[in-house]
Amino acid sequence: MVQKPEITIHDIAKKLNISASTVSRALKDNPLISEATRKKIKKAAIEMGYRPNVMAANLRTRRTNTIGVIVPLINRHFFSSVISGIEEVAYKQGFAVTISQSNDKLEKESTIAHSLFSNRVDGLILSIGMETQTYDHLKLFSERNIPLVFFDRIVEEIPAHKIVVDDFGGAYRATQHLIEQGRKKVAHIGGPLNLQIYAKREAGYRQAISDAGLEINEDQILHNSLTREDGLNAIKKILKTKERPDAIFCANDTTALSAIIYLNEKGIKVPEDIAIVGFSNEPFSELVTPSISTIKQPGFEMGQKAAELLIKQISSKTKPQTYETIMMETELIVRNSSQLK
Repeated sequence: MVQKPEITIHDIAKKLNISASTVSRALKDNPLISEATRKKIKKAAIEMGYRPNVMAANLRTRRTNTIGVIVPLINRHFFSSVISGIEEVAYKQGFAVTISQSNDKLEKESTIAHSLFSNRVDGLILSIGMETQTYDHLKLFSERNIPLVFFDRIVEEIPAHKIVVDDFGGAYRATQHLIEQGRKKVAHIGGPLNLQIYAKREAGYRQAISDAGLEINEDQILHNSLTREDGLNAIKKILKTKERPDAIFCANDTTALSAIIYLNEKGIKVPEDIAIVGFSNEPFSELVTPSISTIKQPGFEMGQKAAELLIKQISSKTKPQTYETIMMETELIVRNSSQLK
């Protein structure tokens, strides 16, 4: 079968008996061309199967109109919400979004970053993985003046805009809520402390305990990767400590769910015997029994803001004089895992 040649603006111009320059201007929404003419030309272009030569345009502008996004785990509600926010803003501004997940692995994150760099994305939005403690693959962007925006899990030493939530305040409110329910022995299952979000969540937990005049049992503060399996191992370890806690603040909802399942299996009632609060407000937290009290993060809004800041940088011909760190508020959602009916 003989392949048909690509339709060009000259073909459209010939069909409509107008100049190629008029067609070109109309397809770019040039206001010098009347709206009626623009509509007629665009209609003909669609009917004839015209495709703009994006590669040629990219060579002229040195832009691909593509944004790279790297998240640790796409299947986490928080990260998918951020992606939705990014895509909404990017689409309206004429940018395509390339989304990848690192699975919390440094090697994969580095490979993805180099691939996006090689494919000439105009900018990168990312949240680093749990293993990431070296940043050469990200400095590659900042050193070449390719705009970079971090969200949630950020890298302080790289100059870039950063979007975070009040992890300290969220953790403080979660722990304070447990104390207000009459709990005096609150344990904590946290994430790796190389990530600021988990260091700040632990700090908020510690401050709430201190402000209430209670003691912290260091044996009941654990750090892991916050998977279902990690949560199971953590709750087993906590129950083996000398004094059983009467509450646990978990740094994510996945760990909170693991703890609840195990406690139920052992006949330990939640929240009567041990109250639990998670973090992130995953959709399952409202559906399980008991429903999980948690801290809600504004993921969609974070994604919108990250995209706005990135596209503003891409569109600007000058590098920002200063970079913003924008902190967004969290919200305590009280459900059955922490409060007696």
